[in-house]
Amino acid sequence: MGRCGIWNKAVVRARPSKQGGSAAPLLGGLGHFFTAREDAMLHRIAVRRVTALLVLLVFLTAQLVAVPAQAFFFGGVTIKDEKEMGHKFDVMIRSNMGVIEDPEVSQYVNYIVQRLVKVAPPQPFTFKATVVLHNSLNAFAVPGGYVYVFTGLIMNLDREEELAGVLAHELAHVTQHHVATRLERAQFVTVGSLLLAIAGVAAGGSGGGAIAVGALGAGQSAMLNYSRMDETEADQIGLQYLVAAGYPPQGMVDSFKVLRQKSWMSGSNVPTYLSTHPAIGDRINGLQARIQGMGKAVQNRSQDNKRFIRVKTLLWARYGDSQAALQRFAGKDGLSCMGRGIVLARLNRVAEANTAFDAAITASPNDPLVLREAGAFHYRKGDMSRADALLQKAMRLDPRDYMAAFFFARQLDETGRQAQATRYYQDVLRYVPEDAEVHEAYARSLGKSGDTAGAYIHMAYSAMYSNNKKQTERYFNQAKALAGRSADKRPFQRLEAAYKERKEIWEKN
Repeated sequence: MGRCGIWNKAVVRARPSKQGGSAAPLLGGLGHFFTAREDAMLHRIAVRRVTALLVLLVFLTAQLVAVPAQAFFFGGVTIKDEKEMGHKFDVMIRSNMGVIEDPEVSQYVNYIVQRLVKVAPPQPFTFKATVVLHNSLNAFAVPGGYVYVFTGLIMNLDREEELAGVLAHELAHVTQHHVATRLERAQFVTVGSLLLAIAGVAAGGSGGGAIAVGALGAGQSAMLNYSRMDETEADQIGLQYLVAAGYPPQGMVDSFKVLRQKSWMSGSNVPTYLSTHPAIGDRINGLQARIQGMGKAVQNRSQDNKRFIRVKTLLWARYGDSQAALQRFAGKDGLSCMGRGIVLARLNRVAEANTAFDAAITASPNDPLVLREAGAFHYRKGDMSRADALLQKAMRLDPRDYMAAFFFARQLDETGRQAQATRYYQDVLRYVPEDAEVHEAYARSLGKSGDTAGAYIHMAYSAMYSNNKKQTERYFNQAKALAGRSADKRPFQRLEAAYKERKEIWEKN
């Protein structure tokens, strides 16, 4: 096994290149760590993630010309259409951009979204948040209840209520059907142009909106940006959601101020939800005036930021500039030592990383996150005995941490205990059923234990969720050839149904 990571597709899914091969993994290593040169490549890859969204836009543009799609006319965008658009867009995002699957991160962001959704009016769809590996200070929501948060946003905010403020604003765009309403106003809209419009809004200040405008033409370009009225309503309704969810209302104002300041300092474009008229300053002042009219008990609320700090620590340790991250993690508390250990491991300074993880365990001996990261570190460097003990303790303290379970399954595999590993792989897949890396690892484990049919089924899943059409077809046909010999046809039947659905999306788009 080379330097490529074993959890990067379970933490961050590495996707195939346009030529059909695997995209370069972004994190980790099986018994190896990143060299300094590879660490520099990590940051360049992260910065280039914006290109993936632009490629997605170009791809969608081509579909407008190449594929005659079903047409919708004024008033024709139904809830069913919204769900279909959102689902297809989600497939494309997951197929073309890195998605963070670490439960410490994904469960936390979904917790915030669900906290806000509970106080919103009943909606006809279930909301689900996805964290995308991208250094842009952005978040967006699309029809169907799909919410996307970029790692750059979390890494540059300071408190949970600020993140909740941005998400409340984006949630309001969905609950008020702003995208769907603008699509209905278009004179003629195809399925392809609906997706293109969503992608244009999602791309925001990255330049994607301009590509989308060029593809649709002036008559339909208005749908690509929220109107002044939309943004004002999203500010006001979002603030209501934020307050009703129990957050300090100042969080929304402070988040807008942070994003404006960071954008000015970096010279980057202001995110979509700050760039639309009325002027940013007027919007901030309007929100501040509303907050001043609230009771003192509401104005003076406080928010526990422990989980936010944990998530921000992980993201900075894994994806932040290594030198800046080391400065952040100069403390002696468990999280700081853990963060320092992760960064030092990225830099291939294994002995120093070992010392940092030992210090983290001493400072926080019962923190499951610290134990998990230390266990993963020792697994990567080949100390299976130490990894075993740390990962088992992490799982006892946090049974929901499927990342710890995945590393534990891998170390069981490495020590010849495939039968025991099966249970843990299956548990992990219940949490992340579309994770390509987990399917691949499980397939190899099944192959070692002699279950060739099962191995091909999970290799087919791995290729499918990596968006590799040729490999998916190849492994599917091999699994199909062996399915006739199996007494239990259900695993292949489930694969067949999933493959049929994915093929329909591939063929239509």
